Amino acid sequence: MKMNDYIKIVDENLEKFMTISYPENIFKAMRYTVLLPGKRLRPVMCLESAKIFSGNYENAIPTACAIEMLHAQTLIHDDLPCMDNDDFRRGKPSNHKVFGEATAVLAGDALLTFAPQVILKNSSNLSNETLLKIMDEYFHAAGANGVIAGQIVDIESERTQPQNPKSALEFIHIHKTADLFNLALRTGAIIGGASDEQIKLMTDFGTKLGFAFQIRDDILDEISTFEEMGKTLHKDKSSGKLTYTALYGLEKAKEDLNIILTECSNILASGNIKSDVFAEIIEKLRIK
Repeated sequence: MKMNDYIKIVDENLEKFMTISYPENIFKAMRYTVLLPGKRLRPVMCLESAKIFSGNYENAIPTACAIEMLHAQTLIHDDLPCMDNDDFRRGKPSNHKVFGEATAVLAGDALLTFAPQVILKNSSNLSNETLLKIMDEYFHAAGANGVIAGQIVDIESERTQPQNPKSALEFIHIHKTADLFNLALRTGAIIGGASDEQIKLMTDFGTKLGFAFQIRDDILDEISTFEEMGKTLHKDKSSGKLTYTALYGLEKAKEDLNIILTECSNILASGNIKSDVFAEIIEKLRIK
């Protein structure tokens, strides 16, 4: 399977899982952000992780799609005026600009609970023990010890300079980004029947990759264009946001990004994991 094959599978199944019913407006708002064209990195990683350890990705499709719904939920709430206040996402108006703030809040809340239902209702071929492990992974990543932890520290760091900015930045990057990468990789591995040692290796890989992804995002906020990124740029610097480039400078950020991506490849090699999909993701994140 190639990355584009996985993306097609994810898009087809997201469309299937997210039918519109009454009250229509909330389902339209949920679908709007979930179905926006995107890289689908998280569901792709989930499917590939399952395939690596079992040779089968089909059993992971509902979980992969649920993770993309959770990711969309974080984007909807992150774009709100009370959070990062972004008017655009993936080149289109943010959810709250289309449906209003109240509906956007509710759409995010709805996705948070809709996503695990997708897993439970469409994974009859998985054992109860496996489903319980997936639910534990999902709620950990989605909750106060996961992306919410990263978001609150990110917000607080704009208001008050942290005592240890480097530690705060690492915490933000790991929880806002790497936690969902790890959710995808770990649940895929669990579905694939991976050992505890193999799951740990995928966690190490996901943590590094998520950290690298966020460094890249910080770099692109300074050097990219709206057409490339699909969102308002240079807001981080103007708002005094804690970013990797603000702490270390642009050139150091580029250097560290490529070092960490090489470490990602080394982690996979140490476990004798060969994946063209993961290799492609790593290379696409590199910045010359």
